[in-house]
Amino acid sequence: MASFIFRIGLVGIGLAAGVLLTMVLGEAQPPENIEQARIDAAIDAYASAQQAEREAASDASVANSASDLLRDPDTPVLGNPDGDVSLISFFDYTCVFCKAAEPRVRQLLENDDGVRLVLKDFPILTPESLTASKAALASARQGLYENYHNALMDFRGQLSEARIFEIAQEVGLDVDRLRDDMESPEIAEHIIANFNLARALRVFSTPTFIVNDRMIHQPSAEIDFPARIAAARID
Repeated sequence: MASFIFRIGLVGIGLAAGVLLTMVLGEAQPPENIEQARIDAAIDAYASAQQAEREAASDASVANSASDLLRDPDTPVLGNPDGDVSLISFFDYTCVFCKAAEPRVRQLLENDDGVRLVLKDFPILTPESLTASKAALASARQGLYENYHNALMDFRGQLSEARIFEIAQEVGLDVDRLRDDMESPEIAEHIIANFNLARALRVFSTPTFIVNDRMIHQPSAEIDFPARIAAARID
């Protein structure tokens, strides 16, 4: 009997030791799981390196295009034209994500008088996108660009051509003159230049934001604009 009890005790000690080792070391992984984990780690490392290289390349492209991005005299600028930090926005008037980010961008301009918002029309989504961009750029000739831009960005729903001109009338624009001005060669050249710039920077979607010479590589809903501006002032 004593021998039996002794053997039971050894078994119990062994089980307890096994449980303790499992808790400390984790369950032993089959060889194929270990190899898969190594492959997954290599893939993750490759993807991270590729992303870092793409970001470095895009930053270099931004730096090479700095004058076109920051100082093009025909590009609308809101906020403080002489601000120490530039926030560049490639946007489309029919883009729901652009419009979702708009309140935070305006709040930034209200709270920080050192920011200049550089607006790059990038009408890529619908035919109405192009009509709205041409009309907005033409509205600057009547001194009402900011009012009209804000009204277009505030509009929710499907932006039809008729609604584009209704909004123009609501903000006080001479619509007949606007229709003439928006077909000028200068405005066509301006939009073409924006597309060429976007291609050089590998901008493929709206909104795309750039702070000074750094492109922001994250969803617009996740961008902390004040933090980005503060970081640019330190760089």
